[in-house]
Order: sequence, then structure tokens, then C-alpha cells
Amino acid sequence: MNAQHFFVRRPGLNVSVSLGIAFAALVTTPACSPEGMGAGTGGVGTGGGIIGSGGVVGSGGIVGSGGVVGSGGAASGGAVGSGGAASGGVTGSGGAASGGGSSGGASSGGTGSGGDGSGGGSGFQPCPAAETCRILPLGDSITEGLIANQNSSEGGYRVPLFELAIEAGKDITFVGTRGNNAIDNPPDTVAGVPFPPDHEGTSGIKIQGLLDRNNLYDDDPHIVLLHIGTNDLFQNELSGSDARLELLVDEITTALPNALVAVAKLIPLPARETQLATFNDEYVADLVAEKAAAGAHVILVDHFTGYPDGSELPDGVHPNAAGYDRMGATWYAAIESYLP
Repeated sequence: MNAQHFFVRRPGLNVSVSLGIAFAALVTTPACSPEGMGAGTGGVGTGGGIIGSGGVVGSGGIVGSGGVVGSGGAASGGAVGSGGAASGGVTGSGGAASGGGSSGGASSGGTGSGGDGSGGGSGFQPCPAAETCRILPLGDSITEGLIANQNSSEGGYRVPLFELAIEAGKDITFVGTRGNNAIDNPPDTVAGVPFPPDHEGTSGIKIQGLLDRNNLYDDDPHIVLLHIGTNDLFQNELSGSDARLELLVDEITTALPNALVAVAKLIPLPARETQLATFNDEYVADLVAEKAAAGAHVILVDHFTGYPDGSELPDGVHPNAAGYDRMGATWYAAIESYLP
């Protein structure tokens, strides 16, 4: 698969992409560390969100392929550890992958252009013009920003997403309860503006784990970025995941009827290709189309199409810097028109 390129400048980060990273650890790599734990050996995140460029606006909430990334950003070093999460995560002992990891940022290229599915609706604006738009990043270790083969996070896709918004003159912030985890080490500033570290990404968590939480929406977000399901698939729990995802989306839209809910097609999971295809193309896409047709403010964001699972997914689960840059550009393309 040929890599695509986009441009996101991340201050202080310079990384070169390694295109030939092996897939040896894919089958044994667990999804994430246990729910509520930031590190361990193993590693996986789950995510949500689907968007792409040139997405078609229609009753099905369908979008096109994902945004493009730059040639920078790469992971170096360590292999994926064995084991995964306990409760709410992957089976085994441990959590995030240990070892090398990415260092650096993105290089030149264009950003993804993205498209909206129906459900947002023509003229629908979830963010009040007179307020900073509050965005809730919701999911697992991929939302947390766990770096492939490392027990740390530098902000993941949230950094390039914030940078693109600020450089476009948008007024946004991130909300959530998990901005001060031990593994979190985001930059203090991005594009000359203090970076909001908050998020709701929990390493190892599955869809049911989010359903069991009762404080997810206390910050009254205007936009929810949902990338979830990776740990369900990694633990061979595809069965019933469509029903659980529907319950979660219904819970969000009921709690936040005036918010935009961006539901992702997950990034690649090479160890579960068949299950992922069913989850993304049937469960997620059909669910978004159904809810959008019923009038819910939901859109589909395609993080799978065009994502190079080799060069930007070195442990088979978590992105490296270039992968997170790609995700940030894809999210931004999907929600740009909704931002004040």
C-alpha cells in the first residue's frame, strides 16, 4: 500500500518514516493496558472515528477516504511485549508496548480534506459562536495517544488536530477526565497556544467499559470524537459489539442531543483483518447511516481507508507519530465546517 502524505507542523518534533517495519508482532500484540492503567508490556488501543476526503453527504452518513499525511514521523526501536489488559482491556499481563517508539513529528504534505455524513445536517452548528468549542476525544489507548512500542503519550492525534484548528483560526479546547495520567506528556504549547491536555482515552477499555462509566459527559462537550472497538476485536469479541456500539451511541446522543457525534471506522488491526472489516463496513457504517436517517447528529469518519498499516502502525495496534498526524488531519477534515 502506498503511503499518502500531509503536512502538520508539530513544534519540536522531527521524525523520519520507516516504511519497512516488520509485522512479526502483529498476532501476539494485545490491544492495550488494563483499564485505568497507563503502562505495562503489550499494548493496544482502540479508537473511533471515521472520516475522509471528499466524503459524500447523504442520508447514510458516508464519507470518503482519510486525510493525507506527511513523510515525517516514525517509530524506532522496541518490539511489542506480550500480554494486554485485564479488566476492560486485552487478555494477559501488562499493557502498553515497551521499547523504542516514535520521536519527532510530521513533515511536509497536504492535509486531508474530509467529508461529512448526513446527521450533522445542513446548517447544523453544535458549537456556539460565542463560546470555545469543547471537544471530547473518547476511546481507548489510541485516543489516549499511546505511542507504538512505548509506555508514553505525547498527545496522539489531539496535537495535530489542535494545531490545524488553531492555524485556521478556530477556537477549540479538549475536555475529559484523563488529562493527568502518568504516561501523558503532551507539549505545553502548540502553534503558540497553550495545549489543552484533557481527553477521555483509557488504555485497554472496550465498548462496554465506556457504557459502564457515568461521568463521561459532565463537561457538556459540543463535539464527541469516538474511536472505540479495537480491544473488543483483539479479544475476539466481535459478536455483540454492534449492539454494544449502538447502546453507546444512543447513550451519547441522548445525553448530548445538541452535540455532533463523529463515529470512526477504526484504523487497521492486522491481527484481526476479517473481524475489523465486518465491524467497520457493516456495524459502524450501517449504525451511523441508521442514526443519521433518524435525525441524530452523527457522522462517519473513515480512519481506515488509506492508512498504511506497516509504516505507521509498527506494533500492529498503535500509530507512530506519522500515524497520529494522519488521524489528526482526518478528524479535522471531518469537523472543520462545524468549528467556530
